[in-house]
Amino acid sequence: MSLTTPKIDAAGVRRGYSTAYVWIISLVAGLGGLLFGYDWVVIGGAKPFYETFFHLGDASLQGWAMSCALVGCLLGAAISGNLSDRFGRKRMLILAAALFAISSLGTASAETFGAFVRWRIGGGVAIGLASNLSPLYIAEVSPAGLRGKLVSLNQLNIVVGILLAQCINWLIARPVPAGATRLDILHSWNGQHGWRWMFGVTAIPALLFFVGMLVVPESPRWLAKAGQHARARRVLLKVGGEAHCTRTLAEIESSLQGEMRSPNLRDLIDPFLLKVLLLGVVLAVFQQWCGINVIFNYAEEVFSAAGYKVSDLLLNIVITGAVNLIFTIVSIGVVDRVGRRKLMLMGSAGLAIIYTVLGAGYYERSRGIHMLILVVAAIACYAMSLAPVTWVVISEIFPNRIRGTAMSVAVMSLWAASFILTYTFPLMNHGFGAATTFWIYAGICVAGFTFIKRRLPETKGKTLEEIEQSWKN
Repeated sequence: MSLTTPKIDAAGVRRGYSTAYVWIISLVAGLGGLLFGYDWVVIGGAKPFYETFFHLGDASLQGWAMSCALVGCLLGAAISGNLSDRFGRKRMLILAAALFAISSLGTASAETFGAFVRWRIGGGVAIGLASNLSPLYIAEVSPAGLRGKLVSLNQLNIVVGILLAQCINWLIARPVPAGATRLDILHSWNGQHGWRWMFGVTAIPALLFFVGMLVVPESPRWLAKAGQHARARRVLLKVGGEAHCTRTLAEIESSLQGEMRSPNLRDLIDPFLLKVLLLGVVLAVFQQWCGINVIFNYAEEVFSAAGYKVSDLLLNIVITGAVNLIFTIVSIGVVDRVGRRKLMLMGSAGLAIIYTVLGAGYYERSRGIHMLILVVAAIACYAMSLAPVTWVVISEIFPNRIRGTAMSVAVMSLWAASFILTYTFPLMNHGFGAATTFWIYAGICVAGFTFIKRRLPETKGKTLEEIEQSWKN
């Protein structure tokens, strides 16, 4: 099996596209990624303060507080495929925006740990919807030569959301005096009010996302699948003009011929579809089990183990967020030139090496700036490879008729893997120590490298319908 790249112009884009229009609607849809990133990481900076407020001294309760949103993520991902195939990508993204706003205010006002958990799960549902549907929507409106860049915009927005959360946490939190006890933190502004503001600010970009999604068009591929060809034609005309519209509609209708019924999970058992689904699921799981997210979610423990004090933590977290942003931008610039496969291989190998050295540093109880440099190097490597490219690949490899359902399964697998990673890290860190924990992640990266080298073809420059046809050859 091979995926050849069609001829494109010197800029890497087929001629005739209204790139400004496509970029605008992709940026709006990518706000789902921004909210995903903010809501996912804001808890890291709030962690020392809400744990004190709710008296969470047990490691299992701390792990549950950090990972409970993943229950909602799984639910959101589970329902996103079927509901988006029935009602459209746009309506479900509007629902996600509303859930982001409501759950953030609910979390900010929680007075009991039970209420905190319920609202975090509600926010997780919004994350599950957005994490599936934002890249899916962008992939379905994008021309082939721009798809890698545009889907990577979703990851860029995730990173901007992460950095925004880190900066807001840093700005909101007031300095913690040296030697402050848990009781001091409990009765401080941080312990009573600061962590609430960290969560509540999410409502502002959520409202912008809600308004933006009201004015963007529906996915033309969903419209064609739903039999709304006139509306699909209008969107495709705006995207690429008459020639693009005619060609793309013909390809979509050919890929859907005889398959206009609603897809279901039984369709995924088909041998042709199962191998594609397996590829998407393994890549989604690997993106989480490569271990980088523990640095964001458990930044306090990671940096404390490297010798940094509480007063230094939030600033160092902001530094890692800035590096994440810079190298995600680098990825957007190269993903349609270098290709998906090479970037995934580079990221897997790079993380395996960095984790091995980082684990050795923790084993030797090494402390100081060099440990921060290793963490930053790991984030840079991940940001320009596995983080954005995984979303690009799983948004483009599935056939039109089952894309929503299949991507839902892949994203569910991603969130299940994330739950396991997030919940087990404090237990592994306590039981094995940081060194062994990072060596385990290094081993997983080696396994991921091997799988990608054997199973992932190159997909750059191909239309979604051309990728689908290539699987059949």
